[in-house]
Amino acid sequence: MIRQPQPKRPRREVMVKRSALIAMAGFVTFGCASKDVGRTAATSSSIPVANAAVVSSSSETATNDQTAEEHAHRQPLARLASAKQADDSQAALIETSSVDLTTTEVTTPAAEPVNDSVEDTQEQEANSVDSLDLDVESPEPEQLPPPQLAGASDTGSGLPLQEVVASVQSYFPMLQVAYLERNRTSGDQLAAWGAFDTKLKARSESQPLGFYENYQNGLGVYQPLYRGGEVYSGYRIGRGVFEPWYQERQTNEGGEFKAGFQLPLLRDKSIDARRADLWRATYDRQMAEPQIRDAVIRTIRDASIAYWIWVASGRQVEIGEAALELAERRNRQVARRVEEGDLGEPVLADNQRAIMQRKGKLTDLRRKRTQTAVKLSLFLRDGSANPRVPADTELPKFPDVVPYDLAQINADIQYAAQLRPELTILDTQMRKVRVDLAEACNETLPVLDAFSNVSQDVGEPTSSKRDKSELELEVGFEFEMPVQRRKGLGKMRSARAKLNQIAVKRQYTIEKISTEVQTAVAALDAAYQRVEQIADSVEISEKLAQVERRKFELGESDLLAVFLREQIAIEAASDLVAAKLEYFAARADYTAALAYEYPVTF
Repeated sequence: MIRQPQPKRPRREVMVKRSALIAMAGFVTFGCASKDVGRTAATSSSIPVANAAVVSSSSETATNDQTAEEHAHRQPLARLASAKQADDSQAALIETSSVDLTTTEVTTPAAEPVNDSVEDTQEQEANSVDSLDLDVESPEPEQLPPPQLAGASDTGSGLPLQEVVASVQSYFPMLQVAYLERNRTSGDQLAAWGAFDTKLKARSESQPLGFYENYQNGLGVYQPLYRGGEVYSGYRIGRGVFEPWYQERQTNEGGEFKAGFQLPLLRDKSIDARRADLWRATYDRQMAEPQIRDAVIRTIRDASIAYWIWVASGRQVEIGEAALELAERRNRQVARRVEEGDLGEPVLADNQRAIMQRKGKLTDLRRKRTQTAVKLSLFLRDGSANPRVPADTELPKFPDVVPYDLAQINADIQYAAQLRPELTILDTQMRKVRVDLAEACNETLPVLDAFSNVSQDVGEPTSSKRDKSELELEVGFEFEMPVQRRKGLGKMRSARAKLNQIAVKRQYTIEKISTEVQTAVAALDAAYQRVEQIADSVEISEKLAQVERRKFELGESDLLAVFLREQIAIEAASDLVAAKLEYFAARADYTAALAYEYPVTF
């Protein structure tokens, strides 16, 4: 609606009222502390070092003598404002009192012109409007080199793990859901920019019956400003007979052209509802990326474990087939010796019983191999995104196990603290809540807006006094003050409590990351030692079984002793497969705990 000109008041009365408003605003101090938002710090973001219990099973861990300040700079790689460091954990928490209030300093995102193209606007604003800077950015940390055992191992021939990972990143349905979060948050961000759209307004009002018969029509253009306030211009025309108290509605024959602006001086100057909604939508857009990374990391971990279970089931089948082949070859030898009278019929029957038993075991092992292949097909997909069951011929061998260097555990904890998306999510949530705090501080300020408009009627005058033919200029102020300010103070208290919660969650997350890395390292180290020990047992058991079979061929041993030695060797080989599966599953957990990025574009 086009602002209507107000009836002129005596100049003395206007000046007295304006002076009173300005004086009242000068005597009252409102707002939040200028560094109040900076007190939204985490209790301590120093990275815990590895516990001695983790390295007790092997060589000692080399400890880092880095100070808490050095750890504090090792924040996630995404340049988002993180919680400030504080020596005193209690002093770092947000003050819950809402009495100490002065003006909040807000560094706002740069305002970009809204493009007529929706797609161009969506892309430009997602890149240009980066953040509401309510805190001092910490220097970008130096990225540590990737850990030695993170990622996939070379399996030689067969289906490589990298192919499964690439399929997960490209086609896994639940990750496609996560990727669509980019579009959802980008759409919300574009919708928030709609508050700054140029608005066209028109109005037509007629009074065709009655003593005062008149007609009014108007058209205007309004443009909200990113820095607060708005500018407008318009045209209106009023014809007919107007009430004496509505003479300002009448215009000259050619109508009236008008332009003006409204500018906030206190409330809504640094932040208002439109900008707050935009910045919150921008942070939601930024938060989508670490959320996607978190989903990718967890899914790749599950896919890696499913892959190694499939490989282990294939190896178990090979062991069962080898055991059955031994029993069948020995059955031919026993049958020949029974024909020669060297052995009795019960010995042959006992060996045939062993063959049936091993066939039954092999059938069960093959069933497990088929089931694990089907489960792996959830992650392994073809070019059409359909599940692909890997063939038995694609089964690879277990790669060689590699020992973990326990001296690098603290470096791994630092690496995880840099890359884990949980910290980036919490940092972004904290900045989003700081927008709420700044908006709440804004609501405690009085409304003091300056406005001005200039208007000019054109055409033949409709009044003998020609009082509408002159150029008119109107300048004024609007003042409104919430006395108790309970709405703003209540929102400030709520925002500070949320910041406290995030600060505590952030510290706990840092400790949790350290614990997860240490737990994964402990499992990895123990699994490696178990593989080495069982490998020696397999070699010894196989030698003893070969000796016992040779003694049986020479007639120096019986079939029961051969069965016992072979069963021990089979169990040892099966235990070795289980130990290797445990090792590579621990390696998948270790890779996920470090948030290692596989070299596959997704």
